[in-house]
Amino acid sequence: MAAFNYRHLYYFWVVAKEGGFARAAERLDMAIQTISAQVRELEKSFGHQLLKPQGRGVTLTEAGEVAYARAEEIFQIGQRIPQEVMQAATVPAIRLSVGLSDGISKLAAHKLLGPALQESQLKLVCHEGEIEQLTAELALHHLDLVLAGQPAAHNSNLRLSSRLISSSEVGWFGPSPWVHKAEVDQFPQSLSRLPVLLPTAHSPLRASLNRWFDELQIQPRVVGEFEDSALMSVFGAGGLGVFPASLIGRDDLSLMKGLKLLGQSEVKEEIYALYTRRSSHHPLVQNVLQAAQAV
Repeated sequence: MAAFNYRHLYYFWVVAKEGGFARAAERLDMAIQTISAQVRELEKSFGHQLLKPQGRGVTLTEAGEVAYARAEEIFQIGQRIPQEVMQAATVPAIRLSVGLSDGISKLAAHKLLGPALQESQLKLVCHEGEIEQLTAELALHHLDLVLAGQPAAHNSNLRLSSRLISSSEVGWFGPSPWVHKAEVDQFPQSLSRLPVLLPTAHSPLRASLNRWFDELQIQPRVVGEFEDSALMSVFGAGGLGVFPASLIGRDDLSLMKGLKLLGQSEVKEEIYALYTRRSSHHPLVQNVLQAAQAV
């Protein structure tokens, strides 16, 4: 398919919105013949008829419906550009790009990023992924900070620094139907009876939990495994089962109605801040690191 002209698409969009060439010509202050010719060029580019006569106006064909829906998205965005440009020019934002490793508690990450979130001009961009992918992006300066469940691997080419910023005990939470007094009193052995949600095997927290289960000779009844801790919390709150969560994010868990603390384990979730020499000078990265050091 040949490339199309966005100006032709704009004329088509106006014709479709106005319901006919005459009203579109009046709105655009152009000759009907000129607009008609532009729309025909667009149809030729697409290889399909987009408009068909209906009474004194026109209506969309099936192909035209698709083209109009996309044009609506494009030009609605375009109409917002001047205001957004003006806002960007008058109110400079402080951008912070953060990578969050798949396995870490997103509630804990939210708590640890709190000092940066207080910046009124903040523009936060969060990426989630495997630690190898995130550290590569960090080394290329596409990210300012990475939060992960393990320090950066020793690699002289990447030149990354790691700092332990949280070592929080892990609690077990669940919805009211699963957390009764008997289950609380018999914790952690009650985990062998209750439906349990866990992080997937690649998570550092999962390895710590497995060792804890082995030490206590507990065989949990696992009904779900999740790469994303926030998703695990949502399914847990929805009634699927009980789940582990770093106590540092307990305040955010309270936002999920009906969740109760089942018990507290000796397992700790460690979270490391990974950064480069260059990103260590970012004022918001400094705020996060300094706040963690003060705890």
